[in-house]
Amino acid sequence: MTTSPSSQGSFALAAVCLSALMLGLEISSVPPILSTIEQVMQASFRQLQWVMAAYTIAMTTILMAVGTLADRYGRKRVFTIGIVAFGVTSLVCGLTESAAILIVARFLQGLSAAMMLICQIAILSNQFRDGRERGKAFAWWGIVFGAGLGFGPIIGGAILALASWEWVFLVHGVLAVITLFLSQVGVLESRDPQATRLDIAGIVTLSIAVFCLVLFVTQGPVLGFTSPAALGIIGLAVVSLVGFVIAEQTSRRPMIEFSVFRVRNFSGALLGSMGQNFSFWPFIIYLPIYFHVGLGYDSVQTGLALLAYTLPTLFIPPLAERLSLRYQPGVVIPLGLSILGLGFLLMKIGSVSAQPGWLILPGCVLAGIGLGLTNTTTTNTITVSVAAERAGMASGADTSARMISLAFNIAVMGFILVEGIMAYLRNTLNVPDSTGLRLFAEKIAAGDVRVLEQNPALLSHIAAPGEAINAALVSGFGWVMVYGAASAFLLALGSYLTFSPGKTAQRGSDDPGTRQGQSAWENTP
Repeated sequence: MTTSPSSQGSFALAAVCLSALMLGLEISSVPPILSTIEQVMQASFRQLQWVMAAYTIAMTTILMAVGTLADRYGRKRVFTIGIVAFGVTSLVCGLTESAAILIVARFLQGLSAAMMLICQIAILSNQFRDGRERGKAFAWWGIVFGAGLGFGPIIGGAILALASWEWVFLVHGVLAVITLFLSQVGVLESRDPQATRLDIAGIVTLSIAVFCLVLFVTQGPVLGFTSPAALGIIGLAVVSLVGFVIAEQTSRRPMIEFSVFRVRNFSGALLGSMGQNFSFWPFIIYLPIYFHVGLGYDSVQTGLALLAYTLPTLFIPPLAERLSLRYQPGVVIPLGLSILGLGFLLMKIGSVSAQPGWLILPGCVLAGIGLGLTNTTTTNTITVSVAAERAGMASGADTSARMISLAFNIAVMGFILVEGIMAYLRNTLNVPDSTGLRLFAEKIAAGDVRVLEQNPALLSHIAAPGEAINAALVSGFGWVMVYGAASAFLLALGSYLTFSPGKTAQRGSDDPGTRQGQSAWENTP
């Protein structure tokens, strides 16, 4: 099939955007069905965390490796493999009846998602070379990705109501076929001729470090954070991280070239990428439980409320692109993270007010606006901060930073939520601290409506145990909101200081491989 260059570009953009839509849906349409999975598969709270974390850990495991493979063997080829694998693993997720198999399938799905995601950015950077056209392409990418994330909760809830939870996964089989066709017609093959070898040592050490870090957070409360097993896990994480740094510094073709951190635009934007995943994205996994159980919303009201959190991401990216061209990303990215932090702060204030909905929803909107200003701005800034032939490496570093921080913070927010619930049960309701208290708190955190039936003795001294459980959940979420706000503000400050807008003359790096990318940004209209 022969197509004109403009049509080919349109098909390529459509393929990239549709694959981004699948990734967005797969992140935000799953949380609304977690409570159903918990009931159908008898899954524990920690298993539900792993249903989400396995996906992000898997993406982190091979992201940088995929960037190198895409540079070496061709971005279109790796993108195609990712599309096919994502469709197949989505079918496995939808057909299983075991929580353990679902977690494994989600891990494999995350591997294929990494192939698609890393190539999305590299394909856009290669196929849209003109600064203005590239900006528009990335804006569309951000809008469609935001649409998947924004409408994912409603789509997940609608699928659950009209069909069954399995179709939240099975629908991607159909979307993968369409995406595959568009990619074969539109995407141009590109590669880096200097990508000659795969950094096996870097892949292994980074994978072990991330897995052990998340395992420490999720299993630490059960094992005891000072137990030999837990200390062994975190010790292995530290050793593996040190090994990763050594491997990258000694490799002839490392997954990440540490010299790029001397480029202010790269490092400042990378902190912006991480800031989103210390606050906005992990919180969306738990937010449906807050709306449904904490505020008493039904499934429709919960879906509509989640739109307040994610819908702004549809409309803000084009504005963010224009603001970046006018004021530079060193201003826009810290501003976006600060607005995100204000949103979490407003949600926290609303959570303790008599009518929380009046402040919770505006807080959600503010957080969404902050993310919209930050998301595509960080990606575009990172990819143009290095030479074009190293776009795979740059996008790999960007997405790895996102996924590592997301996987870590899914676990951390879950830990903080449970600890907040336990603190309320102990200190306010005077529930005795026992071995069953944590499991009881985890069931509350998971939105398990049967928790009172299964544990009637724990709250037998409470006149209204149902209201007490609701208050405990809201209190726990208050802790999480404070964490989200503090993280966003701290990383906004770190990003601002790293960019140092007043030192733009010093932005350059002595690494000649980065000058071309910096010139691309500086010459963008």
